[in-house]
Parts: sequence; structure tokens; C-alpha cells
Amino acid sequence: MAVELNHTIVSARDPEASAEFLAEVLGLGPPSEYGPFKIVESANGVSLDFMHADGDITPQHYAFLITEHEFDEILGRVQERGLEYWADPGRRRPGVINHNDGGRGVYFPDPDGHMLEILTRPYGSGP
Repeated sequence: MAVELNHTIVSARDPEASAEFLAEVLGLGPPSEYGPFKIVESANGVSLDFMHADGDITPQHYAFLITEHEFDEILGRVQERGLEYWADPGRRRPGVINHNDGGRGVYFPDPDGHMLEILTRPYGSGP
């Protein structure tokens, strides 16, 4: 049996702004809409479906596997926006990229405090 992740719902105070932020920073197509959701689809068909939430939002972590070229482009957009970024999810190494598994990676927040990660090598794939 083949099991694939199809989508996940992401809580947001402003779903449209959060979906546009993600699509723009990652260089993806514009968000689509389905019912109450603003949808950002990744290259492998998994979508993040942003939905309005009232009150506190529990921050989640979303990691995106990208190419070395995409890393440079995305990190450039993160820096152009003046966003903080870290080499680690604990935010102990600000303004630094990591080189885990022989690749590169950083963590940065979205407008609702969700921690986004871009990485060029899957964990455990390095030498």
C-alpha cells in the first residue's frame, strides 16, 4: 500500500496573507482557493491549506526539501524581507545557515509564528 501525504491544514490569522507569504518566499505559484482555504501546493503535490483561526495559534513546523539553487533564491527573499533566520530550530544560532548532512538549511518564521525550514539534503542522507 502506498501512503502519501496529500495536504495539511495550517492555522492562520489571515489565511490569504499567510498563503501569499509562503508562495512568494518559496517561489511557488499563487495560492488557490477551495471553500474557506487558501491553498499553496508544493512540487510533489502536497498542499498547505491555510484556514482562519481565532485566538492563539500553536506554532507548527513545516520543512521544505529544495535544490541548492532554490536555497540561494529563497534565502535571498528571506533576507530581502528582513526576516530573522537561524541554523537551528531552537533559535540559538541567528543569521547562520547549517550544513547538516552535507547540505544547507535554515529556519525562519511565517506571519503566524509557524517555523518554516528549507533544506537541501534530507536528514540522515549525508556522509
